[in-house]
Amino acid sequence: MTHTSQARSTEMDDIIVGASLLAGTANVIMQLGRPGVGYGVVESTVESGQVFRHPVKRTRTTLTYLAVATLGTDTERAHYRRAVNGSHAAVRSGESSPVSYNAFDPELQLWVAACLYKGVEDTCAALLDEPDEDSKDEIYARAAALGTTLQVPAEMWPADRAAFAEYWQRGLEQVSIDDTVRDYLHDLVMLRFLPRAVRVPLAPFHRFVTTGFLPHHFREEMGLTWTPRQQRRFDRLMSVIATVVKRLPRPLRQFPYNLCLADLRRRIRTGRRLV
Repeated sequence: MTHTSQARSTEMDDIIVGASLLAGTANVIMQLGRPGVGYGVVESTVESGQVFRHPVKRTRTTLTYLAVATLGTDTERAHYRRAVNGSHAAVRSGESSPVSYNAFDPELQLWVAACLYKGVEDTCAALLDEPDEDSKDEIYARAAALGTTLQVPAEMWPADRAAFAEYWQRGLEQVSIDDTVRDYLHDLVMLRFLPRAVRVPLAPFHRFVTTGFLPHHFREEMGLTWTPRQQRRFDRLMSVIATVVKRLPRPLRQFPYNLCLADLRRRIRTGRRLV
């Protein structure tokens, strides 16, 4: 079944919300829970991709990828794929790496895309009205672009949501976070890439929402505790945020994804570097 790029964009508009960034670090933890992905990030020598050295640039790159994969056109995705491939070419395991990895490995990229889709599911459930079953199927089909925008062949994306659920359960069996990756992720959770004046007041809240969005298995791997009382606080917080999000006009609701997509289009138009 084929669809136009414009149709894709229109149908994704309602579920792409900037408030989903609250779940961003939780999603990174899920992705890096697969050792090949975790060590690919921790050991990466790509200077521009180092979040602890270039937090703004790294964040822009990630948000732009999500924006173009979900809201962009086929042509825009092709442009971004070529740009990201240039950075990924250097990401591969060395002789001293404890696990083998390659940023072009479609299996690892499929796991990353699957985590991103789970993030869409989780943030939709927390912040938006639950879609009907047909809409869920449509969103799932569109979400294949989270993988195919890079090296994941379309046929590798599980055929439907039931097949995805089976894939996800199998994937959880391969999740293992060792001390090296865990320390890196704890630094992300505690915002250690930000200046102290920003980090100190924000880190406790960031840890709270990150832990709240993490599935139980990942909390255990990270050694993060979570109580029923914390869950109730988290649910109340999400309810308040959801009330605000639903009342926002679409441009504000989508910010900063729409801004990142506009920036990408400007860069393509003016021949500037994309990544």
